[in-house]
Amino acid sequence: MSSSLTEMLDRTFGHPRGLLGRFGGLAMAHGNAATELRVVELASIESGETALVVGPGPGVGLQAAAERAGRAIGVDPSEEMLARSRRRCGDQVELRRGTADSTGEPDESVDVVLSVNNVQLWEDRAAGFAELFRVLRPGGRLLLSSHEKWLPVSRHELADEAAAAGFTDLQTWTWDPPGFGASLAAQLRAIKPHSVEPTA
Repeated sequence: MSSSLTEMLDRTFGHPRGLLGRFGGLAMAHGNAATELRVVELASIESGETALVVGPGPGVGLQAAAERAGRAIGVDPSEEMLARSRRRCGDQVELRRGTADSTGEPDESVDVVLSVNNVQLWEDRAAGFAELFRVLRPGGRLLLSSHEKWLPVSRHELADEAAAAGFTDLQTWTWDPPGFGASLAAQLRAIKPHSVEPTA
């Protein structure tokens, strides 16, 4: 991929900014909405739980998570996307600059992590999975979804990477979002295991 194309994609979807970033935000809000709502539904978020959304973009999934969770947090490296999420979600959510490998959350502080069409943008997936494992409480769950054609590895290899970070009970499948021209989504669910009690 040429450096100019890489830069254009980064300005549109990776770290959206300027005119391309505004276009990317509109495209994400329209194209990702069904998948984001589906991932929130699969997460079965309860009212007393804390949800962390990595890469909320324009905030569709973050808003849906906030309507179910006791606390909802969004981290995104793009000020443009944080502003869009803020306009959509208001004071229902906490927003900050961050990435999968640098969330700014304390250890074991969230119950569920959600991320839609973002994992393919992680600069270091091993560091990202390690960070999300760190911030999840024991028994917490991770749900990821991405356009399958955009994944840099297969969804099964992605599951192996999550397992290497310590996640268990891994499940992966594909989902065909509704709508004309929608791209097949690769989805992943994983659990942070409960601590093992030391033996006497």
